[in-house]
Amino acid sequence: MSPGEPAVAARERRLDVRELEPPEPLERALAALPGLGPGEYLHMLHRREPLLLYELLEAQGFRHCAREGPEAPWEIFIWREGDEAARAAAEAACRGA
Repeated sequence: MSPGEPAVAARERRLDVRELEPPEPLERALAALPGLGPGEYLHMLHRREPLLLYELLEAQGFRHCAREGPEAPWEIFIWREGDEAARAAAEAACRGA
């Protein structure tokens, strides 16, 4: 951020795929990513760790943090690479801060 540029407040978008059968959770996550704006990150609630998703995220310029969570067996936080507001908020949420 350059001087005088307003700070972007991070915003969470939730995607609950716990009840969906493969490959629908993967497809829904990939479909949601292009819609993430500056400062936004995706909080995905899943019943299992989506290992196949991680390589696809990296190839499309996204980063993630995953944890076994209190809200779902797995919680995955996804943000666009280079979006520092989204990264900071997603990593804080991933740590439970």
